Amino acid sequence: MKLFIKLLRDIRQSIGQFIAFVLVIAVGAFFYAGLVTYSSNLNSYTKAYFQDHNLSDLNVYYNQIAGQDVTELSRIDGIQQAEIRYSFDAIQAFQDYKASIKLHSIPAYNAINTPTLLGGKLPTGKNEILLDSHYAAEHQYRVGDSVQMTANDKPMTFLISGLGEDVEHTKLNDTQDHKSSGFAYIAESSIPEIAGSMIYNEILIDAKDGANIDQLSSSIEQLSRQNQLSYVDQISKERSYNYSQITETIYNNNLMSRVIPFVLFFIEALILFLSMSRMIDSQRSQVGVMKAMGVKNRSIFLHYMGYPVLISIAGSIVGCAIANFVFIPMVTTSNARAYSLPGITFTLSLFSLLPPILLSSAFGALSCYFSSRSILKEHAAEAMRPKLPKTMKKLLIERIPGLWPMIPYRYKLILRNISLNKTKAFASSVGVIVSTVLLITAFGTESSLMKVANQVKDVYTYDLRIDYKAGTSGNGIHLPPGLQASYDLSTFPVAILKNNESENAKLVVTDKGNTLIHFFDENNKPITLGDQGIVVPKSYADHYHIAVGDTIQIKFTSPEWKNRTAEMKVQHLSTQLSNPSFYCTPAYLKRFGIDYSPTSILVAANGPAELDSARHFFEQDPHVDTISDKNDLEKDAAYILQQNMFVFIMFIICAVILSFGAIYTISSINIYERSRELATLKVLGYQKGRINRLIFFENILLTTFAVVIALPLSGYLFALIVQALSSTHQQIPDKLSLPVMLTGLLLSYFLTLVCNLMLRKKVTRIKMIESLKSVE
Repeated sequence: MKLFIKLLRDIRQSIGQFIAFVLVIAVGAFFYAGLVTYSSNLNSYTKAYFQDHNLSDLNVYYNQIAGQDVTELSRIDGIQQAEIRYSFDAIQAFQDYKASIKLHSIPAYNAINTPTLLGGKLPTGKNEILLDSHYAAEHQYRVGDSVQMTANDKPMTFLISGLGEDVEHTKLNDTQDHKSSGFAYIAESSIPEIAGSMIYNEILIDAKDGANIDQLSSSIEQLSRQNQLSYVDQISKERSYNYSQITETIYNNNLMSRVIPFVLFFIEALILFLSMSRMIDSQRSQVGVMKAMGVKNRSIFLHYMGYPVLISIAGSIVGCAIANFVFIPMVTTSNARAYSLPGITFTLSLFSLLPPILLSSAFGALSCYFSSRSILKEHAAEAMRPKLPKTMKKLLIERIPGLWPMIPYRYKLILRNISLNKTKAFASSVGVIVSTVLLITAFGTESSLMKVANQVKDVYTYDLRIDYKAGTSGNGIHLPPGLQASYDLSTFPVAILKNNESENAKLVVTDKGNTLIHFFDENNKPITLGDQGIVVPKSYADHYHIAVGDTIQIKFTSPEWKNRTAEMKVQHLSTQLSNPSFYCTPAYLKRFGIDYSPTSILVAANGPAELDSARHFFEQDPHVDTISDKNDLEKDAAYILQQNMFVFIMFIICAVILSFGAIYTISSINIYERSRELATLKVLGYQKGRINRLIFFENILLTTFAVVIALPLSGYLFALIVQALSSTHQQIPDKLSLPVMLTGLLLSYFLTLVCNLMLRKKVTRIKMIESLKSVE
């Protein structure tokens, strides 16, 4: 009990240092508890959700298939059960925009991809519909309301029988825009009115446990072609956008929950080692007295071990508490924006408190062991004697003739102290290095995503994009007066075939003189569209290792093209930070026997009045399907920035806390170990201001060394984070700008200044007579 009281007294005497350690541990516990809670809850929920609602293992698409055709396919070895349905796209027009809805027929005995009913009932009668609850909320629809939409150029009216969410549409698109996108289910009795007859175009496959999906996929395709079915394509659960996005999120968060806390706890152990060394050295005589009184080495070790244990417990509790009240509500909101998962909750478990305590305590125990093992080996009488001062060797700079006498005395003191305490100087630099790397990385990632949002204005200079209804010929396209420029284009849904992989993409065909779409290379230099090849987005090129001059295989996935493939040459690589598409000219497309028929037009008006007039003109055109502008493109980038803003803020705050804790603790130790030297300077007439400047300059020197090391490490870590955030559908600039690096460096120096100001009192409280006592 007496040793515990002594421990509390030791903590009270260095309360600032104790708080600094607690903050470092709290940062690690905060990230661990928050990320583990998010990833584990999301993982367990999605596994149960996908299993309970039987998410399909394969979706097989046909132009048209009859109900009896699925019977033979369901006999293929590895298939548990199969369901057939009709899927199609519908458009709902509002006053100033249009929304697209993905509709599926639902069989009477639905067992695969079963929807979650949140209100009302499943559609059973003709013209009944189960509507996406998020889409309904955006448009204020309720059960019993009527909804009008257009599908296959036919106007239709449905009665909302129920509202719900669906296991195959947890992620609709990149921005999860429920206002312009949604899904719905209709009864099979509605199919003849929409399709003209009772036909289907999609089969859902539920595979047996342990079945080889690739082999099963090949068997389905082979049998479909053998039976001369109008087979189009198929996609596995793992390749689906919905499933792949959510599993990637779980993986990334799980990885960060392991790496970030480990790094922080390692830094804490490094600094704690120095602190425990200082504490035990300052209490040598007390250790000797305890040994003389018969206290065992184990008891003495456990006594000092109590310091890091208390720090671990306090820091873990603080970090987990903050995570519960800050991190968890933020990720709950973020997850609700990113995914549609009915009833998911994120609750921080008390067991999340144990790993940070155990891990930080383990690091603390190691630091305590290495700090105390030498003194615990000494005899009691030897331990009660003051420790001999370290011997000083000549510095390398002292060996240079004529240079050492030219250096002012205060700088000689700094150089000698750093040389005498190399380990502590290095440990101090490590903390600053890590915090500087985190600061630069956070600022750099935010800056890169801002570039994604801003590039839209440079790439697309049109005012309006008009998409025409299917079947509209060139003669049906009419233009209003007052236009500065207009260019037509056509968009083909395609798949990129590379290295036995296939990924859906868009091929945009437009005139090479189109001045409303601009292309840039990786150095931000403009490039032009030509007739000798295609322009490939750099995001796809990086993923599939495509270079200029390569030939890539493009498959046209629209049913009318019957999976026609073309070998196209890569003419340019274009940096498209958002909404990447492949581009080529009509002349190059014609080489492959594909005629160009424009489906859209880009226009730029002479002024605001002409723009309003043009919009009104196109709104009155019966051939026009949708009208959009650049604001729709900017929404995607703004959504990504909004989703990641919380992470950036947390990174910056945690980096600041880490830097502050490292600099404050090491500087405090430095002042203690130099108390005799500083007291001597006081006796010799050094004023407090000069002594403070001496310590400040030394810390600035260590910070400078740290930021020099941090710059290349920042570039490496930044590249890793950008690689994790980037995909074929989203390219993020991977170069750190000079302002970003300067911001991180200046903030590191600012924290050093703040710590020095807070440590001025420690210098003032140095007792000269007591500090000057030493071994004679």
